[in-house]
Amino acid sequence: MYIAKEESTLLEYILRYIEPNRKKAKKLLSKKAILINHKNISKFNYPIKKNDTIEIKKFWDITIHEKIHIIYEDEDIIVVNKPSNLLTISTNKEKEHTLYAMVSDYIKKKNKMNKIFIIHRLDKDTSGIIMFAKSEKVKKQYQENWNSLIKYRGYTAVIEGIPKKEEDTITLFLKENKQYKIYPSKEGEKAITKYKIKQSNRNYSLLDIEILTGKKNQIRATMEYIKHPIVGDKKYGSKDKSLGRLGLHAHKLILQNPITRQNMTFECKIPTSFLKITK
Repeated sequence: MYIAKEESTLLEYILRYIEPNRKKAKKLLSKKAILINHKNISKFNYPIKKNDTIEIKKFWDITIHEKIHIIYEDEDIIVVNKPSNLLTISTNKEKEHTLYAMVSDYIKKKNKMNKIFIIHRLDKDTSGIIMFAKSEKVKKQYQENWNSLIKYRGYTAVIEGIPKKEEDTITLFLKENKQYKIYPSKEGEKAITKYKIKQSNRNYSLLDIEILTGKKNQIRATMEYIKHPIVGDKKYGSKDKSLGRLGLHAHKLILQNPITRQNMTFECKIPTSFLKITK
């Protein structure tokens, strides 16, 4: 959902903030894919007033730009589905092949002055939902209030074996060692992880996971602790390479918009390979 910050016509607004390609912008209108204040509008010159809400029907919400799966975008943020085996941001070893670089390239094609700012991250081998801000101001609004804004963080994991309990809440105190591995320690920070088995077979289980705290490698360390490491997670005890990747995916995020105070829900599909291997 977009909230107009200035007056314009509907077509002008779409071209400026939603779809810069005039042909595609007009197609949104001809297909009646635009809602203004929850009403379907298709007139090119429809007047947009300040604080009007502009929505795009579901089949237009998800777009593909090269290899970027865009879940949601408005004037302030862009939410994408990060592939596995891709860094969120550059490191000393990798500068160019990052999600940040790809999303930055995408928004600069609309306007070369556009910038993005990271709000949060995922491990390189974890796929799923990541948010970027379009200004330093918005980034700070989210980051400085992150814990209070977050309502739900949902992950899907493929683990080795079947846990004794169908569902459980695990509280650990986690600390990082000199090898950058997270492990349980009385001196660590509190980490709370909830899981529920969605399906399983003799070798693997598919877990629906909610984290109530956002600690580094929290899910990976917790699964190793209960002796059911995530498939493909060599660092945390797995020797199984059946998926060809780490079996962890951030599939759902619910948080409060710090500007509008409305809750926003973002979701992306569970990888097909996760479902197949646990049938």
